[in-house]
Amino acid sequence: MTTTSVQVPASRTGSTTVVVVDDHANVRQGLRALLEREDDLRVVGESASAPGVLAVVERARPDVVLLDLKLSGPSDTEGLDLCATLTNHFPGLGVLVLTTLLDDRLVLAAIQRGARGYVVKDVDTSELVRAVRAVGRGEGALDARSTAAMVRSLSPGADRGRPRLTGREIEVLRLLAQGCSNRMVGTRLYISETTVKFHVSNLMRKLAVSRRAEAVYAGSKWGYI
Repeated sequence: MTTTSVQVPASRTGSTTVVVVDDHANVRQGLRALLEREDDLRVVGESASAPGVLAVVERARPDVVLLDLKLSGPSDTEGLDLCATLTNHFPGLGVLVLTTLLDDRLVLAAIQRGARGYVVKDVDTSELVRAVRAVGRGEGALDARSTAAMVRSLSPGADRGRPRLTGREIEVLRLLAQGCSNRMVGTRLYISETTVKFHVSNLMRKLAVSRRAEAVYAGSKWGYI
């Protein structure tokens, strides 16, 4: 079930407004309590999943969306896709990723999709607060581990060991990330379902995975999605 809410308490002059997106209610409550202890931060809405976020942001018009990448949806890349959608629909909105996921290419992928910052969930609370303020001011914010991951992903030789996918395999992979079945992929690409299965099998082998969700995650990690 999609859970969304918009709450706009009495205005605080000069405050940074925040919408919290996380699929765990206790996490959202904890983040709200943490942020609202600060005089200059105000939580104006929240959502448990991707579908309701656009409506919440449309109504609340926050300065910052605090976004968990791992949402309870059909795609492992849902958080990344949502990041891109938010930054495309709402120019000037600051997206700060707050997640348990720390992967060199995942950090880079989030920034490429418009996120201003990336922070791991077990970061010091004071550092999280500073990151929210920085993103609200239009600045970037990476914690120490995310910065190191970004540097590694951009360093010479970072592509060493990267699986080499064909153009068609990349098209199939991106449609899998959208939750398409083999039949739907075939319809979209004008190829037979048998051919789709052939490409999916090759994807699994090249990415060294055994499940579609794992293929999507691996494809995101290597920058194909």
